[in-house]
Amino acid sequence: MTCPTMPDPGLREPWPAGVDNPSTSAVDLGERWPSGVDKPPGPSLGAGESGPAQVDTPARPTRGLVVWSTESMMRPGVRLGVDVGSVRVGVAASDPSGVLAAPVATIARDTSDVGTDRHELATLARERGALEIVVGLPRSLSGKEGEAARLARAYATDLVRLVTPTPVRLVDERLTTVAAHRKLRESGMAGRSHRAVVDQAAAVLILQSALDAERMAGRAPGELVSLPGRRTGPKERRR
Repeated sequence: MTCPTMPDPGLREPWPAGVDNPSTSAVDLGERWPSGVDKPPGPSLGAGESGPAQVDTPARPTRGLVVWSTESMMRPGVRLGVDVGSVRVGVAASDPSGVLAAPVATIARDTSDVGTDRHELATLARERGALEIVVGLPRSLSGKEGEAARLARAYATDLVRLVTPTPVRLVDERLTTVAAHRKLRESGMAGRSHRAVVDQAAAVLILQSALDAERMAGRAPGELVSLPGRRTGPKERRR
């Protein structure tokens, strides 16, 4: 029986002409990059090297991209919030970044022409370097304004005379006092103790709603108060 002749492992068939031989001892990928196609930057991969050549990833273009930041929409500065009552005036203040409102004081209401409560508010505004003062404007659920709203407007106008050039703004405070009582009950405070702090709690809610509105809209909240006889532009009258 004749055994088939095994090929000599030392012999190699000639590689077809015109076809690159993968067993070539020195292979330069850079020399093989297709003509007419830009080669990515980086060193060529030579014989004995493993892995693809390092290719630098171009930076993503940022032109035309808008990055939104809620903090960037807030004007820096302390704001005062005011809840005007017939007996007491609640006062709150924000942090310098305009993020959170906190209670400050309860001032006895002075309805006389002396207006000691308004002078005390003006002093607080100067001491804290207030950016503006926000006064709650009580409206009915239908949006109409009654006697309480008229008194709040008059109070805000008196403040303007004392704190100019610090702006005074009116913001909607519907049901603020009701919400303040509810929050005090939820905190565990007895109902008979609410009277001492409910005005401050209402001022906190008024101011916090103004801060949140500015953060969302990117502009000052409420209605700018001006002195009688001084016209206010349509953009400042109501925002």
